[in-house]
Amino acid sequence: MEIISQLLPFVFLIAIMYFVIIRPQQKEAKSRQAMIDALTKGDKVITNGGFIVTIHKLEDNFLSVKINADVTAKITRDSIAKKYEDEA
Repeated sequence: MEIISQLLPFVFLIAIMYFVIIRPQQKEAKSRQAMIDALTKGDKVITNGGFIVTIHKLEDNFLSVKINADVTAKITRDSIAKKYEDEA
């Protein structure tokens, strides 16, 4: 009985850490992966570097993106921060 009363605070601490830290991170990672998987040609995205680019071509691990009319670059899917939604 004494062992249970000593372990109870650790169990509560682990439960609190799971619901406050681990579970929200897993949920965010899952929604971010779903957003990246749903990208299509012509979508505007914001890269981790802060550039707003248009997807030109989809590949397995990379995306070809147009920075402007003349410049096309190849970036990894992991470098996408979020999808850009026009406010206009």
